[in-house]
Amino acid sequence: MIPLQDTIPSRQFPIANWILIGLNTLAFLFEISLSEHKLDMLIRLFGLIPARFTNPEWAEWMGLPNSWLPLVTNMFLHSGWGHFLGNMWTLYIFGDNVEDRMGSGRYVIFYMLSGIVAGLVHMYLYPNSTIPAIGASGAISGVMAAYMFLFPYSRIIFLFPLFFLPYFFEIPALVYIGVWFLGQLVSGVTVLAITDHAGGIAFWAHIGGFIAGATTYRFFARRRYRKLYDDEFSRSYYNYA
Repeated sequence: MIPLQDTIPSRQFPIANWILIGLNTLAFLFEISLSEHKLDMLIRLFGLIPARFTNPEWAEWMGLPNSWLPLVTNMFLHSGWGHFLGNMWTLYIFGDNVEDRMGSGRYVIFYMLSGIVAGLVHMYLYPNSTIPAIGASGAISGVMAAYMFLFPYSRIIFLFPLFFLPYFFEIPALVYIGVWFLGQLVSGVTVLAITDHAGGIAFWAHIGGFIAGATTYRFFARRRYRKLYDDEFSRSYYNYA
């Protein structure tokens, strides 16, 4: 089941969203150009390692400089093609409309804020972890939360290969994103109940980014566009049904 697009077209070219996708792409292409040893060094320097901040002696012993920069740089690193493509495709689907409602500058600040909060939540719950956390998922979770509240009646078009034939169907964005968040929450609570070590997927970073987006999107949305969007979407929704 592959999400293809939403049912709301952008009113303006989402330049900020494409810049974010471009920066992530450049960072990933740089990653795959490195040797395994250099890549490991890059991720340790610019990935988010909680123990780097909670245990300065360990960080000094590991040769990690005292810097909060990884709270930002970790958002532009990915662990492989699947991780990178999944995040960028999700950002492509949801980011353009959120940027439309916020404006490019506010959208970038919102995106970065969601990602930083996601990192801080991960650090709070796993303060002694020495495993680098990387990826744009936390910031994108905030974008998904904003989309869910700003466009609750939107729908997501999916492709499902049925016996080698393409089958297209729609799911309301509110349902799709809501179920996704519930899955993250259940997984996060389950992992936290089983172990105090950070696993392969930083579920609580996703949860933190989503909550940050859900609680702050109103401060970034341009209210004068609300009526215009409601009218345009009402027409497109009923014409499409």
